[in-house]
Amino acid sequence: MSRSTMIPQSSTSAFDTAADLASGAPAQRWKPGLGAVAQSEIFASSREGSGAGAALALALDAWRCRPRGEGEEAEDRRAVVWVQTRGAVKHGGRPFRPGLPPEIRHRLIHVLAEKDEDALFALEEAVRCRDIAFVIGEIAGSPRALDFTASRRLTLAAERHGVPLTLVRLDGTRDLSSARQRWAVQAAPSANPQWNRQAPGVPAWQAELFRARSHPPGTWRLSEDGGRLVAGRHIPLPVQEVGEGRTKPSDAAAPSPGSARSLGASVAILSPTGERVSG
Repeated sequence: MSRSTMIPQSSTSAFDTAADLASGAPAQRWKPGLGAVAQSEIFASSREGSGAGAALALALDAWRCRPRGEGEEAEDRRAVVWVQTRGAVKHGGRPFRPGLPPEIRHRLIHVLAEKDEDALFALEEAVRCRDIAFVIGEIAGSPRALDFTASRRLTLAAERHGVPLTLVRLDGTRDLSSARQRWAVQAAPSANPQWNRQAPGVPAWQAELFRARSHPPGTWRLSEDGGRLVAGRHIPLPVQEVGEGRTKPSDAAAPSPGSARSLGASVAILSPTGERVSG
Protein backbone atom coordinates (compact mmCIF):
# COMPACT_ATOMS: atom_id res chain seq x y z
CA MET A 1 0.00 0.00 0.00
CA SER A 2 1.34 3.40 -0.94
CA ARG A 3 2.34 5.91 1.71
CA SER A 4 0.13 8.47 -0.02
CA THR A 5 -3.08 6.47 0.39
CA MET A 6 -5.73 8.77 1.80
CA ILE A 7 -8.24 7.84 4.49
CA PRO A 8 -11.89 8.76 3.85
CA GLN A 9 -13.03 11.52 6.18
CA SER A 10 -16.45 9.92 6.64
CA SER A 11 -15.10 6.89 8.51
CA THR A 12 -17.24 5.37 11.24
CA SER A 13 -15.66 5.00 14.66
CA ALA A 14 -15.59 1.58 16.27
CA PHE A 15 -14.85 3.04 19.70
CA ASP A 16 -17.04 4.33 22.50
CA THR A 17 -15.97 7.98 22.36
CA ALA A 18 -18.09 8.89 19.35
CA ALA A 19 -21.23 7.51 20.97
CA ASP A 20 -20.46 9.40 24.17
CA LEU A 21 -20.14 12.68 22.30
CA ALA A 22 -23.27 12.13 20.24
CA SER A 23 -25.39 11.42 23.33
CA GLY A 24 -24.56 14.78 24.89
CA ALA A 25 -24.11 13.09 28.27
CA PRO A 26 -21.73 14.71 30.77
CA ALA A 27 -18.17 13.42 30.56
CA GLN A 28 -17.44 10.66 33.03
CA ARG A 29 -14.23 10.34 34.94
CA TRP A 30 -11.75 7.89 33.43
CA LYS A 31 -11.26 4.54 35.13
CA PRO A 32 -9.81 1.16 34.12
CA GLY A 33 -12.09 -1.10 32.12
CA LEU A 34 -13.81 1.59 30.04
CA GLY A 35 -12.44 0.15 26.81
CA ALA A 36 -10.12 1.30 24.07
CA VAL A 37 -9.87 4.61 22.26
CA ALA A 38 -8.66 4.99 18.70
CA GLN A 39 -5.33 6.62 19.55
CA SER A 40 -3.63 7.46 22.83
CA GLU A 41 -0.37 9.28 23.42
CA ILE A 42 1.87 8.82 26.45
CA PHE A 43 4.57 11.35 27.25
CA ALA A 44 7.40 10.03 29.41
CA SER A 45 11.08 10.49 30.14
CA SER A 46 13.61 8.37 28.27
CA ARG A 47 15.52 7.89 31.53
CA GLU A 48 13.03 5.30 32.79
CA GLY A 49 10.76 2.65 31.31
CA SER A 50 7.52 4.12 32.62
CA GLY A 51 6.27 5.18 29.19
CA ALA A 52 6.40 1.73 27.64
CA GLY A 53 5.20 0.14 30.86
CA ALA A 54 2.12 2.34 31.14
CA ALA A 55 1.40 1.94 27.42
CA LEU A 56 1.36 -1.84 27.73
CA ALA A 57 -0.73 -1.74 30.91
CA LEU A 58 -3.35 0.59 29.38
CA ALA A 59 -3.47 -1.35 26.10
CA LEU A 60 -3.88 -4.66 27.91
CA ASP A 61 -6.62 -3.24 30.13
CA ALA A 62 -8.62 -2.06 27.11
CA TRP A 63 -7.99 -5.32 25.25
CA ARG A 64 -9.06 -7.51 28.16
CA CYS A 65 -12.23 -5.44 28.67
CA ARG A 66 -13.16 -5.27 24.98
CA PRO A 67 -16.78 -6.04 24.07
CA ARG A 68 -17.28 -9.40 22.38
CA GLY A 69 -19.79 -9.99 19.62
CA GLU A 70 -22.17 -12.89 19.48
CA GLY A 71 -20.38 -16.10 18.53
CA GLU A 72 -16.92 -14.54 18.94
CA GLU A 73 -14.23 -16.89 20.19
CA ALA A 74 -13.28 -16.58 23.85
CA GLU A 75 -9.59 -16.43 22.95
CA ASP A 76 -8.42 -13.54 20.81
CA ARG A 77 -5.79 -15.04 18.51
CA ARG A 78 -4.89 -11.80 16.76
CA ALA A 79 -1.30 -10.53 16.77
CA VAL A 80 0.08 -7.56 18.71
CA VAL A 81 2.39 -5.11 16.91
CA TRP A 82 5.14 -3.14 18.69
CA VAL A 83 6.91 -0.50 16.56
CA GLN A 84 10.07 1.28 17.72
CA THR A 85 12.42 3.74 16.12
CA ARG A 86 16.14 3.20 16.43
CA GLY A 87 16.26 6.17 18.82
CA ALA A 88 13.61 4.66 21.09
CA VAL A 89 15.51 1.36 21.25
CA LYS A 90 18.69 3.24 22.15
CA HIS A 91 16.94 4.83 25.13
CA GLY A 92 14.99 1.89 26.52
CA GLY A 93 15.81 -1.31 24.67
CA ARG A 94 13.57 -3.82 22.92
CA PRO A 95 10.62 -5.60 24.58
CA PHE A 96 11.69 -8.86 26.22
CA ARG A 97 9.41 -11.53 24.79
CA PRO A 98 9.66 -14.09 27.67
CA GLY A 99 8.68 -11.35 30.13
CA LEU A 100 5.46 -10.42 28.32
CA PRO A 101 2.08 -11.61 29.59
CA PRO A 102 1.49 -15.21 28.43
CA GLU A 103 -1.61 -14.35 26.40
CA ILE A 104 0.32 -12.11 23.98
CA ARG A 105 3.88 -13.43 24.34
CA HIS A 106 3.72 -15.77 21.35
CA ARG A 107 1.86 -13.27 19.13
CA LEU A 108 4.12 -10.23 19.37
CA ILE A 109 5.37 -8.71 16.11
CA HIS A 110 8.28 -6.35 16.73
CA VAL A 111 9.12 -3.72 14.10
CA LEU A 112 12.38 -1.75 14.24
CA ALA A 113 12.26 1.38 12.05
CA GLU A 114 15.39 3.24 11.01
CA LYS A 115 13.56 6.53 10.44
CA ASP A 116 10.59 8.27 12.08
CA GLU A 117 8.78 8.29 8.73
CA ASP A 118 9.19 4.51 8.49
CA ALA A 119 7.81 4.06 12.00
CA LEU A 120 4.72 6.16 11.22
CA PHE A 121 4.17 4.20 8.01
CA ALA A 122 4.42 0.90 9.92
CA LEU A 123 1.99 2.14 12.59
CA GLU A 124 -0.57 3.19 9.99
CA GLU A 125 -0.30 -0.12 8.14
CA ALA A 126 -0.67 -2.02 11.43
CA VAL A 127 -3.88 -0.28 12.51
CA ARG A 128 -5.34 -0.93 9.06
CA CYS A 129 -5.10 -4.69 9.62
CA ARG A 130 -8.09 -6.25 11.37
CA ASP A 131 -5.96 -9.26 12.35
CA ILE A 132 -4.11 -7.02 14.86
CA ALA A 133 -5.45 -6.80 18.43
CA PHE A 134 -3.69 -3.54 19.31
CA VAL A 135 -0.59 -1.55 18.39
CA ILE A 136 2.08 0.10 20.54
CA GLY A 137 4.59 2.57 19.13
CA GLU A 138 7.64 4.30 20.59
CA ILE A 139 9.17 7.45 19.10
CA ALA A 140 11.94 9.57 20.62
CA GLY A 141 11.68 13.34 20.77
CA SER A 142 9.35 15.42 18.61
CA PRO A 143 10.19 14.53 15.00
CA ARG A 144 8.99 16.82 12.24
CA ALA A 145 7.32 13.86 10.55
CA LEU A 146 4.89 13.51 13.48
CA ASP A 147 2.86 16.64 12.79
CA PHE A 148 -0.90 17.08 13.16
CA THR A 149 -1.55 15.66 9.71
CA ALA A 150 0.35 12.46 10.50
CA SER A 151 -1.42 12.19 13.87
CA ARG A 152 -4.79 12.67 12.18
CA ARG A 153 -4.04 9.94 9.65
CA LEU A 154 -3.25 7.49 12.45
CA THR A 155 -6.40 8.39 14.38
CA LEU A 156 -8.69 8.03 11.37
CA ALA A 157 -7.13 4.72 10.35
CA ALA A 158 -7.48 3.34 13.88
CA GLU A 159 -11.11 4.50 14.08
CA ARG A 160 -12.04 3.09 10.72
CA HIS A 161 -10.53 -0.36 11.27
CA GLY A 162 -11.14 -0.67 15.01
CA VAL A 163 -7.50 -1.30 15.98
CA PRO A 164 -6.39 0.86 18.95
CA LEU A 165 -2.98 2.53 18.93
CA THR A 166 -0.95 3.70 21.92
CA LEU A 167 2.00 5.89 20.98
CA VAL A 168 4.79 6.57 23.49
CA ARG A 169 6.50 9.96 23.05
CA LEU A 170 9.89 9.75 24.78
CA ASP A 171 11.04 13.25 25.79
CA GLY A 172 8.45 14.65 23.38
CA THR A 173 6.77 18.04 23.55
CA ARG A 174 3.00 18.35 23.88
CA ASP A 175 2.42 19.76 20.43
CA LEU A 176 -0.80 19.68 18.43
CA SER A 177 -2.26 16.19 18.05
CA SER A 178 -5.54 14.44 17.25
CA ALA A 179 -4.98 11.70 19.86
CA ARG A 180 -8.19 10.94 21.76
CA GLN A 181 -6.34 10.60 25.07
CA ARG A 182 -3.03 12.19 26.07
CA TRP A 183 -1.15 11.06 29.16
CA ALA A 184 1.97 12.17 31.03
CA VAL A 185 3.46 9.39 33.15
CA GLN A 186 6.42 8.80 35.43
CA ALA A 187 7.51 5.98 37.69
CA ALA A 188 5.89 5.88 41.13
CA PRO A 189 7.01 4.04 44.29
CA SER A 190 5.93 0.41 44.30
CA ALA A 191 3.93 -0.94 47.22
CA ASN A 192 5.87 -3.18 49.57
CA PRO A 193 5.42 -6.88 48.74
CA GLN A 194 3.30 -8.76 51.24
CA TRP A 195 5.71 -11.61 51.98
CA ASN A 196 9.20 -10.33 51.18
CA ARG A 197 9.81 -6.70 52.05
CA GLN A 198 13.17 -6.73 50.26
CA ALA A 199 11.73 -7.87 46.92
CA PRO A 200 10.88 -5.33 44.20
CA GLY A 201 7.21 -4.39 44.15
CA VAL A 202 4.83 -4.48 41.20
CA PRO A 203 5.26 -1.68 38.63
CA ALA A 204 3.45 1.55 39.42
CA TRP A 205 3.06 4.85 37.59
CA GLN A 206 1.87 8.34 38.33
CA ALA A 207 -0.35 9.05 35.33
CA GLU A 208 -1.89 12.39 34.41
CA LEU A 209 -4.65 12.41 31.81
CA PHE A 210 -4.25 16.01 30.64
CA ARG A 211 -6.41 15.78 27.52
CA ALA A 212 -9.24 13.43 26.60
CA ARG A 213 -12.14 13.54 24.20
CA SER A 214 -14.74 12.15 26.61
CA HIS A 215 -13.20 12.42 30.11
CA PRO A 216 -12.21 15.34 32.34
CA PRO A 217 -8.50 15.66 33.23
CA GLY A 218 -7.25 13.79 36.26
CA THR A 219 -4.26 12.10 37.88
CA TRP A 220 -4.01 8.56 39.24
CA ARG A 221 -1.53 6.11 40.65
CA LEU A 222 -1.71 3.12 38.29
CA SER A 223 -0.52 -0.36 39.19
CA GLU A 224 -1.39 -3.98 38.49
CA ASP A 225 -3.05 -6.48 40.79
CA GLY A 226 -3.54 -10.04 39.62
CA GLY A 227 -3.40 -9.08 35.95
CA ARG A 228 -5.85 -6.16 36.39
CA LEU A 229 -5.09 -2.48 36.05
CA VAL A 230 -5.84 -0.58 39.26
CA ALA A 231 -6.20 3.20 39.55
CA GLY A 232 -5.55 4.43 43.06
CA ARG A 233 -5.60 7.78 44.79
CA HIS A 234 -3.09 10.24 43.41
CA ILE A 235 -0.21 11.06 45.78
CA PRO A 236 1.99 13.89 44.41
CA LEU A 237 5.64 12.96 44.00
CA PRO A 238 8.23 15.42 45.37
CA VAL A 239 10.40 16.85 42.60
CA GLN A 240 13.75 18.57 42.47
CA GLU A 241 15.35 20.67 39.77
CA VAL A 242 17.99 18.98 37.64
CA GLY A 243 18.76 21.83 35.26
CA GLU A 244 17.38 22.95 31.88
CA GLY A 245 13.96 23.29 33.45
CA ARG A 246 13.62 19.53 33.94
CA THR A 247 12.53 17.80 37.09
CA LYS A 248 12.76 14.30 38.45
CA PRO A 249 11.36 12.53 41.52
CA SER A 250 13.42 13.07 44.63
CA ASP A 251 15.29 10.17 46.19
CA ALA A 252 12.62 9.90 48.88
CA ALA A 253 10.06 9.03 46.21
CA ALA A 254 12.29 6.74 44.15
CA PRO A 255 10.62 3.54 42.95
CA SER A 256 11.75 0.20 44.26
CA PRO A 257 14.60 -1.53 42.36
CA GLY A 258 13.58 -2.63 38.88
CA SER A 259 10.19 -0.92 38.77
CA ALA A 260 11.29 2.22 36.91
CA ARG A 261 12.29 0.30 33.79
CA SER A 262 9.57 -2.33 33.96
CA LEU A 263 7.22 -2.61 30.99
CA GLY A 264 4.43 -3.70 33.30
CA ALA A 265 3.02 -7.18 33.74
CA SER A 266 6.49 -8.53 34.54
CA VAL A 267 8.08 -7.22 31.33
CA ALA A 268 11.85 -6.80 31.37
CA ILE A 269 14.00 -4.56 29.16
CA LEU A 270 16.92 -5.54 26.99
CA SER A 271 19.57 -3.22 25.65
CA PRO A 272 20.15 -3.06 21.87
CA THR A 273 23.01 -5.54 22.36
CA GLY A 274 20.74 -8.03 24.09
CA GLU A 275 22.05 -7.38 27.60
CA ARG A 276 19.59 -6.94 30.45
CA VAL A 277 19.27 -3.35 31.63
CA SER A 278 19.18 -2.78 35.38
CA GLY A 279 16.45 -0.68 37.00
